[in-house]
Amino acid sequence: MKIRIGFDITYECPQPTPMILMVNVHYSRISDMITPDHLIADPPVPLRAYRDSFGNWCSRIIAPRGLLRLRTDALVHDSGQPDIVEPHARQTPVTELPDETLMFLLGSRYCETDRLSEIAWQLFGHTPPGWARVQAICDYVHGHVRFGYQHARATKTAWETWHERVGVCRDYAHLAITFCRCMNIPTRYCTGYLGDMGVPPPYGPMDFAGWFEVWLDGNWYTFDARNNVPRIGRVLIGRGRDAADVAISNTFGPNILKNFVVMTDEVR
Repeated sequence: MKIRIGFDITYECPQPTPMILMVNVHYSRISDMITPDHLIADPPVPLRAYRDSFGNWCSRIIAPRGLLRLRTDALVHDSGQPDIVEPHARQTPVTELPDETLMFLLGSRYCETDRLSEIAWQLFGHTPPGWARVQAICDYVHGHVRFGYQHARATKTAWETWHERVGVCRDYAHLAITFCRCMNIPTRYCTGYLGDMGVPPPYGPMDFAGWFEVWLDGNWYTFDARNNVPRIGRVLIGRGRDAADVAISNTFGPNILKNFVVMTDEVR
């Protein structure tokens, strides 16, 4: 299948403002790109790109005073297959984990493993280790948290989501990530495009999505506590410890978000 992806975002800055943007498709999907997702700025600004410590593609710009419109419109090939389900995938003992997975066992900005560890073991200590344990965590978070865009807050952590029981996709992901790490399962945060392919209407407004990946039996597997069913058409942008590592934009000065549109549509 072919998926049209893109966005149209406008900022207003009262003064020249440095920005770091993470809006390009992850290098792991580059071979699937039919038309590239070039970042277009209006007015044009110099752009310098680099890879961060997680391998995500980032762009540095200085937004001019006034309005800055950022957009892209690309076409990507996708298998059309849902997320892989491997119910027999085993949990790897901590002593046998690859070195590069260990950082994803630790607490991070939005994932307070120290505050939720005892709760996690009370809730999931009796579950079979491995895939079944991760699925039990997703089932719990999916049922514990009520979705609503009005509950979005840039500073909300997993601990706060657990107490407030409301949030958006990133809050579901942060709480599930924290519980998984508390249970000694390496877990990393993902952001990207996720459309409504294969899902019956009604459809909500499109946005960038947050989900997570866990390390089981020598592989990273995708889980999604918000939707809690295998989905079609994920297009990854970035991976990190939590949403702080994969923010769509980091701005180093005052600004107002004037327009925000994301598109993810199947092309028939």
